Amino acid sequence: MESLTWTRPATWKRFGVASQQDAETTKSLAYNQGFYNLFLAIGAFVGVGLVALGGAGSAQGVAGWTLIFSCCGSMLLAAVVLALTGRKYLRPAATQGATPLLAVVLGVLATL
Repeated sequence: MESLTWTRPATWKRFGVASQQDAETTKSLAYNQGFYNLFLAIGAFVGVGLVALGGAGSAQGVAGWTLIFSCCGSMLLAAVVLALTGRKYLRPAATQGATPLLAVVLGVLATL
């Protein structure tokens, strides 16, 4: 959304941007953020693929878990930072952080 539809009112309003002019002003930042998020997600999915294809303790498996924990951990920490930004960001932070939190918890359980 940030990379492709940032200047559409439905998108920038969802992110709490005040006006079309502000959306235009922040368009390059949103574009970058959108791809940053996409690359983290790709890293997490590549990690899942490596874990699925590699055996327990294999180099592929270790690389996969490393990708999953680093990418999902970064997403989770970003959600914490968002939550600490202010009360109005608690719901978006919970939405942003729920899936990576689940991935980290399940990953820890799976590696025990």
